[in-house]
Amino acid sequence: MSNLVQTRQRDDIFEIVLNRPEKRNAINLEMMRGLDTAVQEANRTPDIRTVVIRGEGKVFSAGIDVSAFLDLANEFGPHWQSRSLSITEMFQVVLTRLERLAVPTIALLHGHCLGLALELALACDFRIAAAGTKMGLPETRLGLIPDVGGTTRLVRLVGPSRAKELIFTGRQMDVATAVTWGIVNYVVPADELAAKADELAAEIRQAAPLAVGLAKRVIDGLDDIDRGLMLEGWAQAQLFSSEDFMEGIQSFMMKRPPQWQGK
Repeated sequence: MSNLVQTRQRDDIFEIVLNRPEKRNAINLEMMRGLDTAVQEANRTPDIRTVVIRGEGKVFSAGIDVSAFLDLANEFGPHWQSRSLSITEMFQVVLTRLERLAVPTIALLHGHCLGLALELALACDFRIAAAGTKMGLPETRLGLIPDVGGTTRLVRLVGPSRAKELIFTGRQMDVATAVTWGIVNYVVPADELAAKADELAAEIRQAAPLAVGLAKRVIDGLDDIDRGLMLEGWAQAQLFSSEDFMEGIQSFMMKRPPQWQGK
């Protein structure tokens, strides 16, 4: 497994740790593959009751590492944008595998949880945030959409109108708003994140594991996630080949306001 994602087990709690603190846990291809390996390891580990995901360092994760787009070009060739559907599916599969674990999953958020990081958190059953955490889906400010389940899962949590507001603006939100909207379950001081997760895990432990697992499957099955993921991939394929996407990346790297052309 990549050192960028680590795992450890505490009794019946399986921990997945994002371990790239010097880069604010920005997610690149290597980390995404490490996350997939960790999720599959959790799926094979017997007698666990809860999976907890957290990040080392000052933030949970700043989202996708923009240099990952260069990794895509290196891996899939100079015409990688023409393979965007396959690339999006590659990322989607990892978070869908996480979402479909039979045991409850808890994301512990602190500092920042942006873009792909929030999509990762949305694929978990519960989100516990430290006071002061900032969250958001800024993809539209790069000329893209949240395409790794973020659009679909956010709509499921908060409804179309709230999801449109957060995605259309690309703004960051504070934890008070996130709680009001139903994105975050609990807000606690940063030094109490782990304790709150343990408290929730202990409550879940009082229920029958088979009943919890099947309840999770029934609740998640009420929404057509697969169709939403397909639509996300289709839309992103159009955007990857747009001039606005290239402008969004260039303006981000150069730290200047983008000049959108709508094409």
